[in-house]
Amino acid sequence: MVDVEVIKRLIELMVENDLTQVSIHDGEEKILLKKAQAPQFTTAPVPMVAPPHPFGSAPALSPAAEPATKAEEEDADAGLLTVPSPMVGTFYAAPDPSSPPYVKAGHIVTPDTVVCIIEAMKVFNEIKAGVTGRIERAVVANETAVEYGQTLFLVRAS
Repeated sequence: MVDVEVIKRLIELMVENDLTQVSIHDGEEKILLKKAQAPQFTTAPVPMVAPPHPFGSAPALSPAAEPATKAEEEDADAGLLTVPSPMVGTFYAAPDPSSPPYVKAGHIVTPDTVVCIIEAMKVFNEIKAGVTGRIERAVVANETAVEYGQTLFLVRAS
């Protein structure tokens, strides 16, 4: 029979020496002590960079132009249909960097119109509009990570 005091001393030695496991064999007697480890998570700082405009450079605002307030923007978006992301992945507005985007503001789409690609696990998935109407604007910037159900485009029904 193993002495409890021996086990206590072994635990103390583990703590003092920052050991995670001790195994002792003495004839028929065996003692194995393992220290449970909490999962280790590391985080890296995320640089704060403005996302690129979805289809090239953003139009320049004149000094007199004021950006719309959130309330004005929401009013303008009222009644618009959405094209949601059907999966988690990376949004691409064009089939490749040298090609024009699938759709831009003003383009007419039908349910079968391909509007973008979402890459998920090295597979490029064509995303169709699923609605009929005119593209009002892209909500997501090119090469941006998107979530399931996130709005990609706003469409005015026709």
